[in-house]
Amino acid sequence: MKIAFIGQKGIPAKFGGVETYTENVALRMAKKGHTVFAYTRKNYTDPKLQEYRGVKLISLPSIPTKNLDAISHTFLATVHAIFQDYDVIHYHSIGPSSLSFLIRIFKPRTAVVAIFQCQDYAHKKWGWFAKKYLKFSEFLTCKVPDVTIVVSSILKKYATEVYHQETVLIPNGTEIRHVEKSDYLAKWNLQKGSYIVSIGRLIRHKGVHYLIEAFKNLEDKHLTRGKKLVIVGDGFHTDDYVKELKDMARGRESIIFTGSQTGEELDQLFAHSYMFVQPSESEGLSMALLEAMGHAKAILSSDIKENKEPLNEATAVFFRSGDARDLEEKMVFLINNPALAKEMGDAAMQKARDEYSWDTIVTQIEKVYADVLAKKKKSIFKTKLHGKSI
Repeated sequence: MKIAFIGQKGIPAKFGGVETYTENVALRMAKKGHTVFAYTRKNYTDPKLQEYRGVKLISLPSIPTKNLDAISHTFLATVHAIFQDYDVIHYHSIGPSSLSFLIRIFKPRTAVVAIFQCQDYAHKKWGWFAKKYLKFSEFLTCKVPDVTIVVSSILKKYATEVYHQETVLIPNGTEIRHVEKSDYLAKWNLQKGSYIVSIGRLIRHKGVHYLIEAFKNLEDKHLTRGKKLVIVGDGFHTDDYVKELKDMARGRESIIFTGSQTGEELDQLFAHSYMFVQPSESEGLSMALLEAMGHAKAILSSDIKENKEPLNEATAVFFRSGDARDLEEKMVFLINNPALAKEMGDAAMQKARDEYSWDTIVTQIEKVYADVLAKKKKSIFKTKLHGKSI
């Protein structure tokens, strides 16, 4: 099959769940022998990079503002795709997927697949108009493509109840990681097991401000047992929020901002942390959360239903979303119980291995592509046959 991915910022992934998803799926599709294309934005992926590990990259410009970056790039990518001979076009996220109707109109033989990863309009960075558009985009994502994939049973139930639309449930995935090297930790003056880590984009709905507040309170009470707090990630059109976080941490040598990290650096920061904290108030199915499971980390997570779906009481401790005091109490509980933290991490890794393997997930996605194409070919054949009979 000739497959194109539209909606992501680019690959290789620097940050962002959509980008991590695209990289993992696209690379595995290419390894399976498919011809794979991924559209990239000039402000994310180097335009000179034309191929990445077997995936062909198509660099196009965008209007690099918070509201127009994704949709302007998606429009150009969609117009470009109309003049190609792709078998499958796979759209990511509800905003970009709103333009999938153009492929349905101008390339009716092409299989159009969209993935509904989260309810983006719930994110606090958007203004009222953007939220209205994203809500409408959600409707289009569920109704227009040949198949809509959802990443959680929560979104599947939602699509059925709100839009009366059948979707295919295929979760995000992760890899099991065994990382021994720790040489990059010295860059931030860290040692194995000496820090708590939070990984993700610095956007208000991710709740990092609650984590910093809780950690500072514990440190003031001398209850951190020497642990540091490491925050991995950058903002994305959220400079004011990033400044707010750094102002909160000012004067605290124990709170470290590493910026966005990838590859071996990110693996080491994950692998050698004491535990992973997920303080978000809104998610789809968090890639960082799944990666923490793959790294055998004890997880302290907000109790939103999207975080609780891949976890259970054996793999995580939950705190009330938005409640820094409850987060503080649960954090000190895990700090004081290292044996339990180790046991939880082992259980999380086993759950990741059993339920969230990328190889299994990509095989399921490949079957969706093949099934849609088979139905389209059958429909076209019937149409031609009917025309001849007349």
